Amino acid sequence: MRRHWVGKVVRLAPLLVIAVIIAFGFIVMGLWNWLMPAIFGLKTISYLQAFGLLILSWILFGGLRGRPHIHWRHRMTERWVERWMQMTPEERETFRNEMRHRWHHHDHEPPESKA
Repeated sequence: MRRHWVGKVVRLAPLLVIAVIIAFGFIVMGLWNWLMPAIFGLKTISYLQAFGLLILSWILFGGLRGRPHIHWRHRMTERWVERWMQMTPEERETFRNEMRHRWHHHDHEPPESKA
């Protein structure tokens, strides 16, 4: 019984993927034609143009990598947490003071220049 169910899922998966891709094309076309002419005065687009725009966005923004995308901010946060954990309490206090001096200027005065 279980084998029969798995076989159906495997056979239907490609059809489901195709249906989702087609649906995304219609969603992009609908959103574009609803928003862009009203907001920016742009022309409406056809389904094929919307589908091309969808493919272009996947290429430009990393949708075709085949692996989960880890955002650069997440990697930077991990590095800073590692650095922070390796600092001594004195190094942490020095770092805090440097950040306060760098970012908290009273009365919007420019930072002191090192001459």
